[in-house]
Amino acid sequence: MTTDTGLGLAAIVVLPLLVVIAVVGSRLASLRHDKGIVTAAVRAVLQLAAVGAVVGFALQSTLGALAFIAVMLTVATITSTRRIRSVAVVPRQLAICALAIGAGAGLVLLLLLLPGVVPRNPETLLPMGGIIIGGAMNATTLAGRRLLSEYGSSFGEYEAGLSIGLLPPDAFKLVAGPTAGDALLPALDQTRTVGLVTLPGAFVGMVLGGASPTAAAALQLVVLIGLVAAESLAILATTELLARSTLPDGRTVSV
Repeated sequence: MTTDTGLGLAAIVVLPLLVVIAVVGSRLASLRHDKGIVTAAVRAVLQLAAVGAVVGFALQSTLGALAFIAVMLTVATITSTRRIRSVAVVPRQLAICALAIGAGAGLVLLLLLLPGVVPRNPETLLPMGGIIIGGAMNATTLAGRRLLSEYGSSFGEYEAGLSIGLLPPDAFKLVAGPTAGDALLPALDQTRTVGLVTLPGAFVGMVLGGASPTAAAALQLVVLIGLVAAESLAILATTELLARSTLPDGRTVSV
């Protein structure tokens, strides 16, 4: 079996073509992400090229892996903050995102590593940390944007809740809270269809590396359930923290 994943000459032509296809699709669908697609692709190339050398250093010690995870958490926090801020500006938004992502990912990683569910070494800690933090980041972003968007579009209902004596956090959760669950759908669908629709990276990587399909499936199960748990906690934290924040006037929220 050939496992060489080096990019050949064909990739130099095909990868830009894929970017063009994505841009054209975005433009035809009026997604307004044309520039974002190109920027994301260029950044991915540059960042992966740079990260290759850094990861080699981080994998040499547990301390190095933890330092790299701290960088991941910082970048994830900034990314979620920027995405949510495009819908509405909330005080201490950076702290809200940091707490939501950190709480969700941190608890799950501790539960996986401390009892030895997965090996406690840099080679496992670093990729596991990246996967879980990435999932928590996505959930925080989707939940935050969905909550604030629904709050803005249902501001009349929010004010009605206040008029009958509800406290602001309770009125916010009553009006917008149920929509936060949409942020968990990608993780749920990935878990439900694993092996049938998708073969996730951890499973494929282990099999290509020579591990048995059973061992690969066991690790992938841990990753998937860990993602669902981390994202659920991140959504819960995002909802509770936003509900207790000083909310903007709903009429100023981008919906």
